[in-house]
Amino acid sequence: MNPPPVYIAIVGGSGAGKSWLAERLQQCFGSQCARICLDSFYRDRSHHPAARRERLNYDHPRAIDWDRVQQFLHDTRAGRATFVPQYDFKTHSRKAPQLWEPKPVIVFEGLWLLSKAELRDEFDLSIFLDAPGWLRLRWRTARDLAERGRSAASVRQQFIAQVGPMHVRHVAPQRRFADVVLKQKIGKPEVDQVAGAICGLMQPAAAASGSAAMDFTKRDHSTL
Repeated sequence: MNPPPVYIAIVGGSGAGKSWLAERLQQCFGSQCARICLDSFYRDRSHHPAARRERLNYDHPRAIDWDRVQQFLHDTRAGRATFVPQYDFKTHSRKAPQLWEPKPVIVFEGLWLLSKAELRDEFDLSIFLDAPGWLRLRWRTARDLAERGRSAASVRQQFIAQVGPMHVRHVAPQRRFADVVLKQKIGKPEVDQVAGAICGLMQPAAAASGSAAMDFTKRDHSTL
């Protein structure tokens, strides 16, 4: 029987670099690693008129279908393939779900993965990306222009009205729950250190003996 996957949570504000770090970790572990984003679990808003969809607050944790998140974790921890929702940010609605196969390492990125105690317990290693607001706005603007068909003015307006205040209220407080805090600017040394910690978690002997990798992940709230 295969051991359960090692779950890694990458948390931080919008534009903090969560996807960048998740991609680098996936490159480190190749076919042994699978990525998932909390964005996939936004609630379907197709039943609302388009004008109302635009006014909803998508930067509050209640925008997420947490029951589906828990179902995903339950299925993948048991080694079962599961269907994951696919979210269309241009229409704020769900597309057809896709079958998702678990791997030995699962990297889960999202704004609020450490906001609930029962969810925090699901992760073997949690990382908080601590980036200043001006940098997060720059990266969010670049992403939304390229991927979500938005204007720079609308991105900035939303950041000031919703994203920033919701970050202070719901995202930043999670920093205290993270095993590791990474401050910008993150580079190869930090990626290698996180990858080393994950390697330690993948090896039961290392976990039992209290290796340096385990010290890094579960005993110190490290700031790099």
